[in-house]
Amino acid sequence: MKKKTCYLFIFDGFADWGAAYASIGIAGSEGYQLKTIAIEMTKKQSMGGLAIIPDFDFIPEIDLVDITPDNTALLILPGGNAWEEKKNDPIESLVRHCVVFNIPVAAICGATIFLADLGLLNEKDHTSNDLLYLQAFAPDYGGKDFYRNKPSVRSKNIITANGAAAVEFAKDIFETLEVKDEAEKWGFQYFDKVII
Repeated sequence: MKKKTCYLFIFDGFADWGAAYASIGIAGSEGYQLKTIAIEMTKKQSMGGLAIIPDFDFIPEIDLVDITPDNTALLILPGGNAWEEKKNDPIESLVRHCVVFNIPVAAICGATIFLADLGLLNEKDHTSNDLLYLQAFAPDYGGKDFYRNKPSVRSKNIITANGAAAVEFAKDIFETLEVKDEAEKWGFQYFDKVII
């Protein structure tokens, strides 16, 4: 059985801990593989000091044709200051492509600003670091009525989480991918008791 790919978008200064738990579960699952993707194929250094060479660089005219629901399961957008500084705008077409083709997009911490900027949170339940945080960094954001003050929110094919909710973020990702059994092997069997 061919594994579907879950892409982790990386950039200089990405918050490596935000997607760490989700990455472990995905990498250990039978049906999915984790690959990193970046705007360009150069070494990226995470906020925690990890140096990573991405598996893929994002070339829209090539990659958007190849990224389909048949081979792609998820796009993860980790946090980091680059979202507040509007440095990751070149991946807009990738995010919109995933949304159009019902490929789930999971954003944590500052990455929720990007989804808000794109108008993707205006009509679905979501969360972030704080409602005022979204309003400050995404001035055209119009989804305050759908903002939920929760660690992580899963709404259709969009997952959002605050920066302190890496575990809850992973839980929502696992439920979306239906890999909860795999997650239980490495200690998340107590999700419902601890988180909910």
